Amino acid sequence: MKVAVLPNLDKRGSADMVEKLGDFLKKENITAYIPDSILNPKYISIPENELFRVADIIITIGGDGTIMRFAKRAALDGKPILGINAGRMGFLANIEQNELHLLTKLLDGDYTIEKRMMLSVTVKENGKILGEYNALNDAVITSGFISRIIDVSASVFGDAINYRADGLIISTPTGSTAYSMSAGGPIIDPAAETICITPICSHSLSAKPIILGADTKIRLKAFSKKRTDIFLTVDGRKVCSVKPYTEIYVTKSESTVQLIRINERSFYKTLACKFADGRSVYGEKQETRTNYQPDKK
Repeated sequence: MKVAVLPNLDKRGSADMVEKLGDFLKKENITAYIPDSILNPKYISIPENELFRVADIIITIGGDGTIMRFAKRAALDGKPILGINAGRMGFLANIEQNELHLLTKLLDGDYTIEKRMMLSVTVKENGKILGEYNALNDAVITSGFISRIIDVSASVFGDAINYRADGLIISTPTGSTAYSMSAGGPIIDPAAETICITPICSHSLSAKPIILGADTKIRLKAFSKKRTDIFLTVDGRKVCSVKPYTEIYVTKSESTVQLIRINERSFYKTLACKFADGRSVYGEKQETRTNYQPDKK
């Protein structure tokens, strides 16, 4: 078995986890690769782009942003990915830093692969394609200024739904627990294949989130009467500015992300634990109100 390890060394505990993981993989006689920008004698250093070609499994160390970045790249080569959480929420990560022992399941084949749908986002102007992107979480249209209302039109099967809002979120089930949820959107089981439209701070009481079938093709257009700058963001990365004549097409992507699952926690168990206090709590003793003792005067 060949494993590529892609860490985000800016995350707390990531450097130590690289060392521990290197020791584990060497002990199990697993060939381990790491980007050549990181020098570590426990790994074979090769260019990052080659990692996805030579490895059988991709392991990331970091938060959800780290997993999203590498998962979309791994999807192009059809490689499964396992996340070790070193972030705050870690919805996409399957194991915590204190669960390294679970990696023995990789050797036994005692794991499942969960497929997550992505969105294909195409930007056009005057019939010319300016950019094509894959989104694991969401595609978001927003103004460049806080509290500046913009007009966004979402055409579904030729019928337009018009919004006056701070912006609009088009999300996957995976992205339903991210920005969409913060904007009042529903939480969707990641096994489902749907597309969710969630307005951001809509200026209409009747504007509600809408869940569409995965086969839906959405055309987005946006403009501002106050000539406010408008931008398209894909998975948290600003990709282009949006003009009145810009057309954005969102459909289900042909590529899917393959997430490795080696523990028995369900999505709903993860949901309950992660939202307990907004951070990772697996394997940690939690203090509750019943344990609280006020200072004696």
